[in-house]
Amino acid sequence: MKIGLFFGSFNPIHHGHLIIAKHMVEETDLDEVWLVVSPQNPEKKNAGLLHERHRLHLTQLALEGETKIRVSSVEFSLPRPSFTAETLIYLREKYPKHTFSIIVGSDSYNNLPRWKNASFIMSGYRFLVYTRPENPCIINTEVQETVVVDAPQMDISSSYIRKKIKSKKSIRYLVPDSVYEEIYKQQFYDSSNEKTQ
Repeated sequence: MKIGLFFGSFNPIHHGHLIIAKHMVEETDLDEVWLVVSPQNPEKKNAGLLHERHRLHLTQLALEGETKIRVSSVEFSLPRPSFTAETLIYLREKYPKHTFSIIVGSDSYNNLPRWKNASFIMSGYRFLVYTRPENPCIINTEVQETVVVDAPQMDISSSYIRKKIKSKKSIRYLVPDSVYEEIYKQQFYDSSNEKTQ
């Protein structure tokens, strides 16, 4: 089975993430896309990071009814911070019959040489890259295979959503209805009720 791994904090998950995942599973040779919720991204600060259990739950809510897009908590049981190379080794051992590709934006792809154990990742895995307007994809010849995918994108981000919540503005239509309802029910990202790690 061909699996696309889409790593992220998903803090919170929004329609932009889902549109890319759906496009990848429908317009490439992937059988499934796994959204890998990272408990601690070494490239990002933990400030404002909702507890991993809550982020996982919101992502599960967003994927209700989906058959080819799944959520993975694999990194929750691995050493922290979460490094992609270690996760890939673990997944390859656990699912030897699967073939894994990595889904990234062109900004992250262009920074590949800075990743921990970059040569191992680049030489051993295919990258499916969605281009960001402000960061054209610069093909790295050290990567086993690079496929640039013209996926539709929304100009929204998790940080934008968090700012709207903190300023008491609605995030309806930016996230799935189930995620919207849960965020407000639990008062996630409300500055007076932070539920971070």
